[in-house]
Amino acid sequence: MDALLLSRIQFGFVISFHILFPAFTIGLASWLAFVEGQWLRTRDTVWRDLYFFWTKVFAVSFGMGVVSGIVMSFQFGTNWAVLSEQAGNILGPLLSYEVLTAFFLEATFLGVMLFGWGRVSEKLHFLSTCMVALGTLISTFWIISANSWMQTPQGYTLVDGVFHPADWSAIIFNPSFPYRLAHMVLAAFITTCFVIGGTAAAYLYRGVHREAARRMLRMAVLFAAITVPVQIFVGDLHGLNVGEHQPVKLAAMEAHWESEGPGKGVPLVLFAVPNEDEERNDYEVAIPRVGSLILTHSWDGEIAPLTAVPASERPPVKPVFYAFRVMVGLGMLMLLLVLASLWAWWRKRLYDTRWLLAGWRAMTLSGFVAILAGWYVVEIGRQPWVIHGLLRTADAVSPVAAAAVLTSLIVYAIAYAIVFGAGSWYLFKLLRKGPVPHEPPLSQEGGEKTPMRPLSVPDEPIDDGGAPGTPGRQEDAR
Repeated sequence: MDALLLSRIQFGFVISFHILFPAFTIGLASWLAFVEGQWLRTRDTVWRDLYFFWTKVFAVSFGMGVVSGIVMSFQFGTNWAVLSEQAGNILGPLLSYEVLTAFFLEATFLGVMLFGWGRVSEKLHFLSTCMVALGTLISTFWIISANSWMQTPQGYTLVDGVFHPADWSAIIFNPSFPYRLAHMVLAAFITTCFVIGGTAAAYLYRGVHREAARRMLRMAVLFAAITVPVQIFVGDLHGLNVGEHQPVKLAAMEAHWESEGPGKGVPLVLFAVPNEDEERNDYEVAIPRVGSLILTHSWDGEIAPLTAVPASERPPVKPVFYAFRVMVGLGMLMLLLVLASLWAWWRKRLYDTRWLLAGWRAMTLSGFVAILAGWYVVEIGRQPWVIHGLLRTADAVSPVAAAAVLTSLIVYAIAYAIVFGAGSWYLFKLLRKGPVPHEPPLSQEGGEKTPMRPLSVPDEPIDDGGAPGTPGRQEDAR
């Protein structure tokens, strides 16, 4: 447990928390823009109630994402000072562009979105919601660009160990950037989609908020029916790109140790226990040649095995291998659930098929798990490099004592448990209560209108959220 390992654990711990909330708010902001647009188009109060309900969820999630992002940025100067010193000329401007173009845009219009209902025109309020949604996408653009450059660096010059920008267009639009951007944005949308669909299924399962739940589930099924297949297609293109630019990562994803020989292709390993000491797989279950078809789009295609490079140049195989299968497995489950939902919808049984509603409830948080698994594949898979092929992770860490890193890690863990534990509990409370008829009042204080309170705590205790069969909760159904 030296400073390097502790610094890697700390960064992984912090980013694992951070990525969940921005990913959720990326999709949720676009969902809010859609819902408010439906309200303006139809004047149906159900859409308005859904907007206020999900606005509360968005505000809390956005706040926790900002807090965790600030903590993460500190580590570049504390734990990874050498990386900041050598690559700061490129990473610094990219992260600054994110603040200047996205964060300022979000911060400007977020206040109008949260507190401006009834104080500004309806069109301006809708514009503010759309601008917040646009801001989340712009933020994703710059963050993924910076991370992608570390995966597939280009457009730089290296002088005395320091990276200098030579071509900003090549830096921003590096070879892996388009695939990773599309993959991440779709993952964020799908994550939000399954939270909305799972929440709707829970309400229908309990028999509350029926009309609102029907609309949420219907929209979730429609959106997932489009995005999940597209994500599978984009993931395939992303895999081809990884094979071209980071072949060792691809070999670790497949636990591919040795070439099968000319013309024999690559097997698809369904399950195995990678044995890194013996450079082989134990208990392997594989399908011959199918790996070639998926990874190279050729029946006889080959990929470079792990043994093609020294052990010091390989990433840890087990976490990459298993995380990749978790991500792909959840994607396949999502696709099956969507197909079953479309079939039930065609038979007019979407809202009352109990096993289907149970499936959506079980998959509510599946997007978050898939995102974490995907990021573990990306970040662990590029080891031992922090900037692929150019700067090793071991050479990028700050010269600090292991005790100092361990102390900060413990403090982070305690603080995160308190802050994000409370935030998650509040989100659960909001989701448990659900959307209620809401006509935001405009009170008079000093003769002027006061803004709405979008983050007010629900009045009812969480235990009154309405368990199945609980009397007195059916009045929430419409």
